[in-house]
Amino acid sequence: MARESFESAVERLLAEERMSRRRFVGRAGSSALAMSALGAFLAACGGAEGQNESGGRTTETQVDHPKTELTEIVFSNWPLYIDKQVIKDFNREFDATLKYTEDINDNNEFFGKVRQTLEQGNSIGRDLVALTDWMAARWIRLGYVEPIDRDNVPNAANLVDNLANPAWDKGRRFSLPWQSGMTGIGFNRKLAGEVKSFKQLFDPKFKGKVTILSEARDTIGNILWMQGKRPSEATMDDILAACDFLDEQNRKGQIRKFTGNDYTTDLAKGNIVACEAWSGDMVQLKADNPDLDFVIPEEGGMLWSDNMMIPQKAPHPYGAEVAMNYFYEPEVAAKITAYVNFVSPVKGVKEILEKDPETRELAESPLIFPTDEDRERLSLFPDLSVEEEQQMNERFEQVIGA
Repeated sequence: MARESFESAVERLLAEERMSRRRFVGRAGSSALAMSALGAFLAACGGAEGQNESGGRTTETQVDHPKTELTEIVFSNWPLYIDKQVIKDFNREFDATLKYTEDINDNNEFFGKVRQTLEQGNSIGRDLVALTDWMAARWIRLGYVEPIDRDNVPNAANLVDNLANPAWDKGRRFSLPWQSGMTGIGFNRKLAGEVKSFKQLFDPKFKGKVTILSEARDTIGNILWMQGKRPSEATMDDILAACDFLDEQNRKGQIRKFTGNDYTTDLAKGNIVACEAWSGDMVQLKADNPDLDFVIPEEGGMLWSDNMMIPQKAPHPYGAEVAMNYFYEPEVAAKITAYVNFVSPVKGVKEILEKDPETRELAESPLIFPTDEDRERLSLFPDLSVEEEQQMNERFEQVIGA
C-alpha cells in the first residue's frame, strides 16, 4: 500500500464526521498542534515524497483521451439535480447508457466511501462525480482526478465568465461546474420590511429573530463582505476577525440559532423575520408565500458551485467528456435549469427559457439568473491550505457551539 502523504493524513482527520451538503465544520481535536508541527517539519525538509507544492500528489495536466466506443458512462451526483428526460435523450442520441446515480448526499460522506480506493490509486468505478468547490479543490490537491481533454469538450466555451478561473483550478483544467447557487438573505417583507444589507441581520430590533447558516464559508464570506472585504481576497486575519464579530453577536443573543436547510421551516412559519439563506431554497418558498423574498446583500454575497470531475483511472474518460459536452449544450442546460432552479453555469440558457411561455417566469428570476451587476457582487471563498482550513473550522466551531 502506498505511503500515506501528510496531506492525506490531515484530510482524513478533517473528514471524520459526516457533514451536511452546505456545511463544512471539520474537527482535528487535540492533534492540531502535532499536525501543525509536522507540517512545519515537512516544509523545512522540502515536503513529503511525491507531493507537489500544494501538498497533494503531482498530477499530470497534459492529457489525450482518444475517441472510443460509447457504452456506459457512470455519473455520481446529488439527488433531484437533473431532469431525467435529459438522461433518456443522451442515451438515445449516443446509443449509450448514462448510468446516473444519486449517491452523493454529503461531500464528506461520499469521500469517506471512496477514500481508501483513491488512496490506493485505483478506480472508484465512476466516470464523473459532482463535488462542491472546497471538496473539488481537495480532490485536485490530492491528485485524485484526471485532467479534462478539452478537445473533447468544445462546449466548455459556453461556461460563464465568472466561473472560468477559480483559484483552486486555474483555467478549469480538472473541473466544469454542474450548477451554482448564491448565499444571501431570505426575509419576510411583511414582518421585517425591506432588507438589503447583511448588517440588518444584526440590527438590535431583530434580536433573536434571525438565523445564520452553520456553513463556515458562506457565513464568514458574507460577514467579510459586510466588513468591506472581498471574500476571495481575504487573509486568515480577516477570516478570524469575521469569526470574532459573529461570536460577539451570538453572545449578545442576536442570533436565534445556526442552521442548515432547516431555516426554511422557521422562515415559512414566521418564527424568524430574516435569515442567511440559499437561493435555490428560496425559489419554492417565494412561490408558496409572496411575502418571502431573497436578496444578494448590497455589500455582496457568496457564490458556490458543484463541479463535474473525472476521478482517477475512470473506466470511460472519453465518455465522461462526451457527457460534459452534452450538458454544456445550451438547449440541454436549459432543460436542467428549468427542473432544478439553480444558477446555470452555461451561457445562453436564459435566452432559451425566455422563448417558452412555460419557462419565461424562470428566465426572469434573479434567483436563477443574477444580473451582471449582481454577478459582480458575488464572490467565491479563498482557497485555503489544510492548516488554514483547520484553523478556520476550529474557530468557527467554537462560535456556533458545534
